[in-house]
Amino acid sequence: MSVAIDLKGRHALVTGASRGIGREIAITLARAGANVACVATNAQLLDEVCAILRNTGVQTAAIPCDISISAQIEAAVATATETFGGLDILINNA
Repeated sequence: MSVAIDLKGRHALVTGASRGIGREIAITLARAGANVACVATNAQLLDEVCAILRNTGVQTAAIPCDISISAQIEAAVATATETFGGLDILINNA
């Protein structure tokens, strides 16, 4: 069963977005039209995921971040908020 959700104009931040479940969530959100800030520690994998997301026509941001360091979390959220003008969706997968 497939559910169609329209997330055009929405902005999401996904932690753990470089692989596994987080990567698939980021791709699914982008396919539904959401702009996605991808957060994870591996910058190279983040760039690969963001390239996939851009092919769906959405805006994306690769934000390297270790979520065990609170200053990096704050910086990641600030970057995503500045990039998109706000956030509507948080997927705390990491």
